[in-house]
Amino acid sequence: MSVANELLVPETRTILGPAGNRVSVSEHETKGKKEKTPEKPKKLSSVKPEPVRDNVVRSKSTVKISSAGVTVLSSASCVKKNPRKDKKSECQSTLSNVAAGSKIVKQPSVANVPLKQCDWITSFSDPVYISFHDQEWGVPVRDDRKLFELFVLSIALAEMTWPDILYKRDTFRKHFDNFDPCSVAKFSEEKLLSMKANCSTLLSEPKLRAVVENANQLLKVQEEFGSFSNYCWRFLNHKQIQNGIRYARQVPVKTPKSEAISKDLMRRGFRCVGPTVVYSFMQVSGMTNDHLVTCFRYHECKDNAELQLKPKILENKVSAELMSLYTN
Repeated sequence: MSVANELLVPETRTILGPAGNRVSVSEHETKGKKEKTPEKPKKLSSVKPEPVRDNVVRSKSTVKISSAGVTVLSSASCVKKNPRKDKKSECQSTLSNVAAGSKIVKQPSVANVPLKQCDWITSFSDPVYISFHDQEWGVPVRDDRKLFELFVLSIALAEMTWPDILYKRDTFRKHFDNFDPCSVAKFSEEKLLSMKANCSTLLSEPKLRAVVENANQLLKVQEEFGSFSNYCWRFLNHKQIQNGIRYARQVPVKTPKSEAISKDLMRRGFRCVGPTVVYSFMQVSGMTNDHLVTCFRYHECKDNAELQLKPKILENKVSAELMSLYTN
């Protein structure tokens, strides 16, 4: 046999593999043996924590992480929870709180909402004017001195605004003797001239003379009707007018009722008492309720008027019964 026919067996050589240099092994050595693959190192991120169930409450435990795995050092890692016992204990604690006198306060679900006012009252309105709207405007007045004050202020409204009048209200009261009609009716010419010099910022001279003349006529009305209040309210049958206005643009400047009162006042000698002035007086004295129906003061003024009207109705009923007894 020649040398060319001989099989040449190559020598073993090192092979570069993924785990490093190793020597190849012949097939007869590896036959019947299981191939062992190197184990991959476990990553800590691949270890998934055990899911927490609803009926298990886990206690705080110290965890030690090593290459061998995760070791829990605490003795008790979880405690089973009984829902029936928890409900029973919760009810017992609530009953004990009630027995001890503790109150269970519920938090309000809706925040406090500010009261709705008339549309002409805004965040830019003067505070004194807001207070006047919330406390006086539209409240029925039946006192003669108070009515005379509002009557004079309504006359001043032709030359000033309500905020200006309200800021000078104490000055008005000082110069007009706290709006006593008996005292104002006795103002002399010298008094009027001094008021003209000192009170030029309050009213003009024609308005000052009109106030003095109106005080004289008011005394005559008191003698005829018993009071200025009876004279004014008799035009309305002693009941407040409820206009039920929804929008500010619907508030009237004058009405047929104010025109009728104005004519009667002029006939009696009152001055500066046009229909517009008279209607302003009706609004501020509560003869008419011109608060918007969306305003919180609308119902308050309405209820106030009904409370004032009940004694009057009872008085008329008693007087009617007494008259029937005398006639029989």
